[in-house]
Amino acid sequence: MHLAISKRFASIAALFAGIILFAAAPTSGSHAAETIVTKAPMAFLYEPATETILFAKEPDKAFAPGSLAKVMTAATVFQLLKDGELTREQLCKVSEHAWRTGGAPSRRSTMFAAIKSEIAVEDLLKGLLVHNANDAAIVLAECVDGSEEAFAVRMSELAQSIGMTNSVFANPTGYEDKPSKTTVHDQAKLAEFVIENHPELYELFSIPEFTWNKIFQRNKNPLLGEIRNLDGLGGGNTSEDGYSGLGSVDRNGRRVIAAVAGLTSDKHRLQTLKEVFSGAWEYFTVQTIYSAGDVIADGRVYGGAESTVPLVSNKDVDVLLARGDTLEYRIRVVYQGPLKAPVAEGTVAGEIRVIGKTGIVYRAPLVTGGSVPEGDLIDRAVDGVQELLFGWIG
Repeated sequence: MHLAISKRFASIAALFAGIILFAAAPTSGSHAAETIVTKAPMAFLYEPATETILFAKEPDKAFAPGSLAKVMTAATVFQLLKDGELTREQLCKVSEHAWRTGGAPSRRSTMFAAIKSEIAVEDLLKGLLVHNANDAAIVLAECVDGSEEAFAVRMSELAQSIGMTNSVFANPTGYEDKPSKTTVHDQAKLAEFVIENHPELYELFSIPEFTWNKIFQRNKNPLLGEIRNLDGLGGGNTSEDGYSGLGSVDRNGRRVIAAVAGLTSDKHRLQTLKEVFSGAWEYFTVQTIYSAGDVIADGRVYGGAESTVPLVSNKDVDVLLARGDTLEYRIRVVYQGPLKAPVAEGTVAGEIRVIGKTGIVYRAPLVTGGSVPEGDLIDRAVDGVQELLFGWIG
């Protein structure tokens, strides 16, 4: 991984200059910048439009999601609908297991599905997301894969495929007898996946109420209506890991996603999410670091008519950065090189990373901003000698 200099025969010292391209220096006399403060053991705040991590506290520490697992259940069904493996009108039969484990006899949150009755997938999704119904989750799982266990495998596979690398789901309800594990970072990825890939179905999260089989059911999401402009997703609670929450807010044209976990009560969870969400507008602002097409760095080329090729971004590099001017950010360009000639214009060659105190807060691909044909014999010989003597440093 290296960043090239622009001249083939530049000094070795210049080659060792490194890949840090930018650092925001504190203004003389400025005070310490304010930032989000939360007592939550785990918290994550993310802005999907600019792919910026605004805040992270123990983002990859595992916790049991409880009923928050139902968001993953919904996402799995959403994907099956999108792929054509299910339809909204498809009927699913209520087994005795689903009725006893998640229905009225369970004395848990239920949509009161009658044993051996048949319910449309769309109604089950509404029961799942509006009334947090455990019977709906189990009926959907059995309808798709025949059992909760098999469906849980599907949930975990989908989670891995969308980058939820620290999540494993044991059942569609979040029941603690077979505990699932996730992280606030993974939950934010899940929310982004649902919002971006299933926008129409995402609207089910915000339905205030619905009536099914003459049973009136009000939305039981503990966050909906309590946080301004929040339009999904849900909350969970387990005896071991406490209260967790996942939500998304669309305010003034800017959407942010927040996840928290390890809270002591539903009141504590709500207050914490309010504080974290408010921080997105109070402490951060969008800054354009590079415009689309700007040359961000030069990538080294081996065996080409030119020794370097410009690396550019196809879109504006817009990053949400702290308003205060004492929080330092560094920008790095990382790529696998040198690039072997011939090099075509528009080839994905690396990425730009913005690094803050909590680690990488933004990353985006870089492409070659021009083409480099294969060089002549002398060009290739010079490159061969440099590689032999110095390696491809820089």
